[in-house]
Amino acid sequence: MPRITANEVQTIPYGPLGIIALPGCEELAAKIDNYIVKWRAEQAEEHKNTIAFYGYHRDTYMINKNVVRFGSGEGKVVINDSIRGYDLYIVADCFNYSVTYNMYGMTVPKSPDDHFADLKRVISATSSKAKRINVIMPMLYEGRQHKRNSRESLDCAMALQELTYLGVENIITIDAHDKRVQNSIPHKSFENVMPAYQQIKAIVYKVDNLRVDPDHLLIISPDEGALHRAIFFATQLGVNLGMFYKRRDYTKVVDGRNPIVDHQYLGESVEGKDIIIVDDMISSGDSMLDVARKLKELGAARIIVCCSFGLFCNGLTAYISPPNSSPATGMKMLSFQSILHTLSTLSITTFRYLLFSIPPIKSILYSLIRD
Repeated sequence: MPRITANEVQTIPYGPLGIIALPGCEELAAKIDNYIVKWRAEQAEEHKNTIAFYGYHRDTYMINKNVVRFGSGEGKVVINDSIRGYDLYIVADCFNYSVTYNMYGMTVPKSPDDHFADLKRVISATSSKAKRINVIMPMLYEGRQHKRNSRESLDCAMALQELTYLGVENIITIDAHDKRVQNSIPHKSFENVMPAYQQIKAIVYKVDNLRVDPDHLLIISPDEGALHRAIFFATQLGVNLGMFYKRRDYTKVVDGRNPIVDHQYLGESVEGKDIIIVDDMISSGDSMLDVARKLKELGAARIIVCCSFGLFCNGLTAYISPPNSSPATGMKMLSFQSILHTLSTLSITTFRYLLFSIPPIKSILYSLIRD
């Protein structure tokens, strides 16, 4: 049974709750829906027949919809249930490439742009009938393009402004690449949930014989961008901090970026110590593997990579130990099954953490769990 987080409901719901799951988010949304159904079954019994609590107790809060793709690749969304006056939460995973569609006879995986276009279609399909629209996006769309250094697009800010222009009031995401992107929508709610509690708990439970003290453990930031995350880990665990900085070749541009020439370490000796590398995401993984190799060359013991999102854009081969061989980097290698299990359970465990744990963060989904 769900954990009881309030003995009695003291506020009137903003509106009847509705949850819309975009393709690729059905399982996550179903778990959220199941939790809220069980939790609300024991709440506000004395108000169940009042008009202010209309739709409070239901068997499901999921809204039926169809996401249609035509043979040309164009699409549309049809909402089949009434949403008039509803408080809508749209769950969107813009990085789920396992979702496919047919275009000109070819099977095409959905790109982040395709998912974001579907999100806008859902908002458009509400036809301004919903009382409030909220978007839950575990990994922020275009989060890495959060700032402008030259004549380049400012995609994340434009996406956030586009959503709020379409009527979105609240945007909830997990571990945004740079939370300052919320400055692009100063008059709307932007909630950036940090999963550090879940990550630290997973490390403590999963890593054997981990000694948490400055003589045996060191937190490493793989670059200056992840430094604030590493500082939080080091402070909470009471250990020291080191970091790498990326030397780039500014005379060249490859795939829109200056290529990395080398990773150089700044910090105390790592010899004989367990290392936790903290970052928000693994894209191709090349930088993370390079950092791990450097640390092993410096004499580090075990290396544990801790990140919120594992994309592995170039596949998992570099992270899997070949049969009858040991990993060259000394990192703990995982099986495909354990990696996929970790990725599939990250979002739901993070949301459970939000609902149960730290008081200041409870307010992030306050209207979702109270209404």
